[in-house]
Amino acid sequence: MSILKTQIDQYLDYCRYQKRLDEKTLKAYRIDMAQFLTNTQCIAVEEITPALLEDYFAGLHRSYKPKTVKRKIASLKALFHYFEFREIIEQNPFNKVRVRFREPVILPRTIPLRTVEIFLSTIYQQHNTAGTDCQRNNTLRDMAVIELLFATGMRISELCTLKVSDVNLYDRYILIYGKGSKERKILIGNDDVTRVLAAYKDTFGEKMLRCNHFFVNQFGRALSDQSVRRMINKYVSMAAIDQHITPHMFRHTFATSLLEADVDIRYIQEMLGHSSINITEVYTHVAMEKQRDILVSKHPRKNFRI
Repeated sequence: MSILKTQIDQYLDYCRYQKRLDEKTLKAYRIDMAQFLTNTQCIAVEEITPALLEDYFAGLHRSYKPKTVKRKIASLKALFHYFEFREIIEQNPFNKVRVRFREPVILPRTIPLRTVEIFLSTIYQQHNTAGTDCQRNNTLRDMAVIELLFATGMRISELCTLKVSDVNLYDRYILIYGKGSKERKILIGNDDVTRVLAAYKDTFGEKMLRCNHFFVNQFGRALSDQSVRRMINKYVSMAAIDQHITPHMFRHTFATSLLEADVDIRYIQEMLGHSSINITEVYTHVAMEKQRDILVSKHPRKNFRI
């Protein structure tokens, strides 16, 4: 094992036990570091020069989209900052590298509100016409999952890791642990959503307590994000919806709908758990489409006869 590989492993331990990064971030770091080691084939950190980094970044740009390249570079930048902090290196090669590139703005894909209504109605209908207790219970859980995704704008990873103690239906709030284990509290503002969650908890209470996860599958284990994706695809097909819907699109729809309803973007940032307002501002681009539709259809100038 090379000295550099050992030092990177120590850095990953530092990220896990001192910085307390979540598993998904650690997994991405491991992948990025392994890729860097494989492509540069350096044995010692002293071998890494600004020119070597620039060559490596050029290769990344040829193989990946800008957003992925940006993440991979950020991973390495954090690594070398750690090396500098620990005095493993005297000169940080990143100080001699200028990394600037324009990342294209990819607008969030949302679900039309009428489609959300049809989607939810389909699940409720399946629940009301369920032929067995198993079908009735599973559709109840599906109702609770989608209602909560749309009611709170939480990430699918956050939903699947909810603990029983994170959901307080008496005071109607959810404790969410987001990226970097940042905690935020979101209220449940709709009575129907609260009732569905309460009915789900009454039905699945024993299984929930056994695995300590709020959302569980029929075998009593924590519900996985893949199970949620398959469930969404099933109801999209049942409802004959001509749109590919992902769990994250409920988050986008939540944020965009609130923005279009004139909710201050700072409140939306807090509810989504974004560390920077710049991340939340991407939804203003989507809301501009709504503004365009209003001005095209409602502005009185269209009725002028000149």
